[in-house]
Amino acid sequence: MPLQAFLTELRYARLRGIALMVVSTLAFASMHTTITHVSGEVDTFIIVFFRNLFGFVALTPLFVRHGLSPLRTRRIKTHALRVAINFASMAMFFYALSITPLAEVAALTFSAPIFATFLAIFFFKETVGIGRWCAILVGFAGTVVVLRPGFETVSTGALLAIGAALLWGSAIMIIKDLSRTDSALTVTAYMVLLLIPISLVPALYVWEWPSWGQLGWLSLIGLFGSIGHLLLNMALRQAPTNVVMPIDFARLIWVAAFGFVLFGEVPDIFVWIGGAMIFASGLWIAHGENAKRKEDRDAAAG
Repeated sequence: MPLQAFLTELRYARLRGIALMVVSTLAFASMHTTITHVSGEVDTFIIVFFRNLFGFVALTPLFVRHGLSPLRTRRIKTHALRVAINFASMAMFFYALSITPLAEVAALTFSAPIFATFLAIFFFKETVGIGRWCAILVGFAGTVVVLRPGFETVSTGALLAIGAALLWGSAIMIIKDLSRTDSALTVTAYMVLLLIPISLVPALYVWEWPSWGQLGWLSLIGLFGSIGHLLLNMALRQAPTNVVMPIDFARLIWVAAFGFVLFGEVPDIFVWIGGAMIFASGLWIAHGENAKRKEDRDAAAG
């Protein structure tokens, strides 16, 4: 391929990656907004169950194509631990959305990569340079800006959002460990299969059959979530992480717009400033990890 054609294709691939990421953030923001809408009528545990059930239905073609081969693993206990943590994070996040403004929850959950890095230092004994330590401190400072403890009462929803981010950060750490031995397909397969029975158990204690209209909203939650993950993966295949991930901040813009139009929510300046600090921190951490992986690959190739 001539150099000019290669550069043109590279540029278009990056643009496709950016476009896919924009639509991915819209899908996730739509899922969050739909959860907020339906949570006034349906219990959180029931929402979580149907999110996983309809998410499984959306991923059925994956199992039809690959059969049972993705289920081959020697680490079923680790998969189960990851899914249990994932469920707890999801339940806390969904409940936070039901009682806290959308933009505030979105801003606080940007902290998940920060928690993952912090936990990896202690559990995986990862070496972290001064740059990533600074990013961690900036991220936690951004969380303080959003919460403003001492100036305002920290809400239950905000604490749940931070707890959800902490648990999701833990799940990210476990996924990184699983990825050393299992394929992404295997990790995904066990997630969707185990989340259904795990989320069904607490849902049964509060069970009420949703109406047909509510089932429609619940199916949209599963659909939006699956589309968001699918487009995110497609975006990362089209363009480098450092090109795609900055677009994730659009999720805060989308949810702020939806919250204002549909629920009359107006995020204050501290949510925007703190959210930007948390997001920039997570972005810097992701950049550092990508650079480290590249160095490791170059060292292995050399």
